[in-house]
Amino acid sequence: MDNRIVIIPDVCNGRPVVRNTRITVQTVLEFLAAGDSVEEVLSEYPALTRVDVPACFDYASRLMGNHYSVVALA
Repeated sequence: MDNRIVIIPDVCNGRPVVRNTRITVQTVLEFLAAGDSVEEVLSEYPALTRVDVPACFDYASRLMGNHYSVVALA
C-alpha cells in the first residue's frame, strides 16, 4: 500500500493524493469522518479503488506517528 499515496508538488499544491488521481487523502478521510460509508465514497469518486481507502488511513496513521509539539505563537 505504500505506493498508493503520493506527493507531487504540482498536483493539489503538494498535498498527499491517491496515485493517478487528484483526490487527496484529506478528502477521503473527511468524507468518512462525516459519516459516509466506504461504498458511498467509492461511488462519489469512481477513480478510487477499495484498497485506496485503507491506504489513506495507513498514510494518516504513519504521519501521526511522528512527534509533534504545539507551541503558542504571539
